[in-house]
Amino acid sequence: MKVYQDEIKIKTAARVTYQNITEQLKQIVKNSAINNGICLVQTPHTTCSVLFEEYVHDHDFNGDEFLQVDLNNILDKIIPPEKSENSNYRYPGPEHVRFLEELSQKDKNYPNEKNTILNGDAHIKGSLFGSNQTFALKENELLIGSVGYVYFVDWDQNRARSRKCNVVILGE
Repeated sequence: MKVYQDEIKIKTAARVTYQNITEQLKQIVKNSAINNGICLVQTPHTTCSVLFEEYVHDHDFNGDEFLQVDLNNILDKIIPPEKSENSNYRYPGPEHVRFLEELSQKDKNYPNEKNTILNGDAHIKGSLFGSNQTFALKENELLIGSVGYVYFVDWDQNRARSRKCNVVILGE
């Protein structure tokens, strides 16, 4: 059994961002030289998900595929964006705000700007959709069919960020 690890770096915008990472994954699989096994794709970010979906050829003016636009519209009805501290969300509470203020002193990825932590909706979406997907490998190829694509999604709409996606390939 062999193990191969890599990561994909992703820049996201200050809105829900879908990044098609299918070609990067295919290249990582080829680089692994593992013929048969599994490929785990995982994000360490709690407001992000990895989705497996059909590629849609139609895009809106922002460049989002129509299926992504439809998903966002449906989700916004059941999980509305958290735009202010006077919303339906209890997150973030005062203890968590204090924790993040302290964290921002140590970690540049957490700016001390209170509006950036109004993202309870993004945490809920990340929890619902999950942080990972696992795919079968056969003859050094992802078994994702002819229309299946892999997307990294950042549900957080508060700021642009640098994100990453971990890839672990196990097999022979």
